[in-house]
Amino acid sequence: MTVALMWEARAVPGRGAELLAWAGQQVLPAPPLRRETFRAPQDRVLVITWWDSSYDDPDLPELATPPEELVSRPVHRWRFESVAAD
Repeated sequence: MTVALMWEARAVPGRGAELLAWAGQQVLPAPPLRRETFRAPQDRVLVITWWDSSYDDPDLPELATPPEELVSRPVHRWRFESVAAD
């Protein structure tokens, strides 16, 4: 089964580039099948990683929480599992 982990953070105004760079430098303890990083207005950064694992696997590596001075609110995290197309 493929599981996607989504990590989204909003930077303190004007520090989006720093948050984007910080997220890009984060190394996970195991390599995901795929990793993509996105940015959006309001200094938001989104990282999606894909894993060959079960949805409830407690050992899936999550991106860390950024330094407090970089973010304007807590990080949001979601898990999604792939479903077969009909």
